[in-house]
Amino acid sequence: MDLLKNFFKGDKAIWIIYLFLCLISIVEVFSASSTLTYKSGDHWGPITNHLTLLMVGTIAVWIVHNIPCRWFKTFIALLPISWALLIAVFVIGALTNGAKRWIDLGFIQFQPSEVAKMATIITVAFILSRMQEENGANKKAFKYICGITVTTCGLIVTENLSTAVLLAGSVFLLMFVGRVPFKQLGLLAGIGFACIIIGIGTIKYIPGEVWDKIGLHRMVTWQSRLNNHFDESEIPAAKFDIDNDAQIAHANIAIASSHILGKGPGNSVQRDFLSQAFSDFIYAIIIEELGLVGGAFVAILYILLLMRIAKIARNCDKSYYIFLVTGIGILLVLQATFNMLVAVGIMPVTGQPLPLISKGGTSTLVNCVYIGMILSISRYVNDLKRQQAKELLAQQTEQSQEIAPENNIIPQEKSV
Repeated sequence: MDLLKNFFKGDKAIWIIYLFLCLISIVEVFSASSTLTYKSGDHWGPITNHLTLLMVGTIAVWIVHNIPCRWFKTFIALLPISWALLIAVFVIGALTNGAKRWIDLGFIQFQPSEVAKMATIITVAFILSRMQEENGANKKAFKYICGITVTTCGLIVTENLSTAVLLAGSVFLLMFVGRVPFKQLGLLAGIGFACIIIGIGTIKYIPGEVWDKIGLHRMVTWQSRLNNHFDESEIPAAKFDIDNDAQIAHANIAIASSHILGKGPGNSVQRDFLSQAFSDFIYAIIIEELGLVGGAFVAILYILLLMRIAKIARNCDKSYYIFLVTGIGILLVLQATFNMLVAVGIMPVTGQPLPLISKGGTSTLVNCVYIGMILSISRYVNDLKRQQAKELLAQQTEQSQEIAPENNIIPQEKSV
């Protein structure tokens, strides 16, 4: 028991949630990887690779959660490095699924945008903590944060719109937690809303040929996704897009045929028709196999994760750790929300994986680092509680020792 306590340090509930997510990931990715198995001809290859990645990720969790959280400030150096890598993607990036998001290192494909997200959250948390005043964050903090976020999102957006939106939304919520003046947040929200309306209109109504001519080929994909999401009319056979329309249709069929308890692990039918069943649409496969109960259980795990993170932040005494753990929690849960809303048809297809469940490479490892950072901060909070308990006990002991001699005084008898 002591060995387990020494190994699983930090918040035990976070560990339990992480292990549950990994267990669900192993079962569902193995089930959903039928298309990969068919293409490769190797029945065990896809799940073996995923298991190896989860093992490496768990080692990363253990290593990071043993790092004192005061060292996380040094990770700010990753921000300019990630910017350089994002620029390199435009030049030497590998084209996968119609998008340049990866740098091919030969033995692995590396996605710089995941590192950029992490570095941005760490940097924003540092700025908010350093520029806190009695009435909230200094007004200059808003300018610095916007400059950093716009730079990161600007380098990401042309090839990965959903990741840029996810990061911008997470930073906005973190600024709200960091007590950035409401006037500045309101201005930013107004600008953001206007950009969304203008962006949707621009993407939706400018012909795809124009985007191809100016080199913004991803605009055609976004245009197709927006049109498919908002157009409720029946799609003619000649205009049916197998990559997008069929995936959405089969995800809907998977959910509609699940019922309460589902078909059971490994019994999915729609996994054979969903090309991204193991990634973008894995939540639909979870509901098909585990039913509405399984889908609700997964959603509850992310809610519990956010609640535990909120508890850790509430008990912490250093603003940097509070903003850092809160930012990580917002990013993870918001990404999970994006994935779930896409799977159930509420949002257009975004391509965002389900954190710690979907099959992935860089995203899985970075998410494991996030969990390690959360656990490291929870270790600090636990040590803080123990230190406060010791000080309280010492204070009570000192007070009792001062009172004891007064009670032990024996009054002398009066002389006759």
